[in-house]
Amino acid sequence: MDKTWMIYGANGYTGELIAREAVRRGLRPVLAGRSRDRIEPLARELGLDVRAFALDDPEQIAGALQGITLVLHCAGPFSATSAPMIEGCLRAKAHYLDITGEISVFEHAQQQHERARKAGVVLCPGVGFDVIPTDCVAAALKAALPDATRLSLGFDSRSGFSPGTAKTSVEGLAQGGKVRRDGAIVTVPLAYEVRKIDFGDGEKLAMTIPWGDVSTAYHSTGIANIEVFIPGSPAMIKNARRANHFRWLLGMGFVQNLIKKRIEKTVKGPDAAARDQLPTFVWGEAINAAGTRKTARIKTANGYSLTVTGSLAVVEHLLSETVDGGAYTPSKLVGADLVTRLPGSGPLVVS
Repeated sequence: MDKTWMIYGANGYTGELIAREAVRRGLRPVLAGRSRDRIEPLARELGLDVRAFALDDPEQIAGALQGITLVLHCAGPFSATSAPMIEGCLRAKAHYLDITGEISVFEHAQQQHERARKAGVVLCPGVGFDVIPTDCVAAALKAALPDATRLSLGFDSRSGFSPGTAKTSVEGLAQGGKVRRDGAIVTVPLAYEVRKIDFGDGEKLAMTIPWGDVSTAYHSTGIANIEVFIPGSPAMIKNARRANHFRWLLGMGFVQNLIKKRIEKTVKGPDAAARDQLPTFVWGEAINAAGTRKTARIKTANGYSLTVTGSLAVVEHLLSETVDGGAYTPSKLVGADLVTRLPGSGPLVVS
């Protein structure tokens, strides 16, 4: 592959993991970020080129992307960084991938579909754990039950948080829960619905969360009613519901800044040994108007390892295949079997 591509945010926890694995595979991404001082040590170690630029001005971003075929964007919070990078990619005619799970990012990318189509640019956010496994489960359930009217998805993960994921979660608490109802994304209380689910490792109490599939699964399947669940202890569910009363406080800028600064000092992503010992169980359920029900399950590698291998699988796909421009979800871009082809994944079983 002689096409030049870029990892932006390579100095972050996940960006660095992806850069190291890319080099191990013989790939030569350009490493980029806001600060050359933060990027250069890793680039020197890996023998890679460096570019440093901020995400304040789309014209400057487009200029910094000259000669770049594809950007894998790993610098969050994506609610702030994705739109300018997408704009820069559209102007520079570079494909855009990211590892977000944020609903607003997915919806913004879909709104750029026509511009991307005309520019011949692929926009595909969510090429990590957010949302490859659940998106592939959604697509498999749609194939198994084409007239489904309701889709529930979820996962049981014990990977812990990286600093970036923790910061994004803090932002999400302030915005409340999200579900899709009759095709529209609506705001609901945190832990809006609670039920028992067997994600693949025994039945557990679970609650709804504002996960990216509330956006992406609709674009992948057309199913109009979507919820996403994770396991939660009674205490965790109680605390989530209690937080509904304090969302106004969590949404204040100075409170967000205080919490995020605390995260920077205290949160570290899981190390390789922890990642290797922490699989993830992914589940989905589709129901049609007649009450027919289909269930899907798959066991995968932990979220961070899957983000590394999943994002690079999509990078390699785009570098080697000719794809029409437009906004995509992972299953629409690479295929609903993508998750089963990643290291650590078992079969995707629909029953």
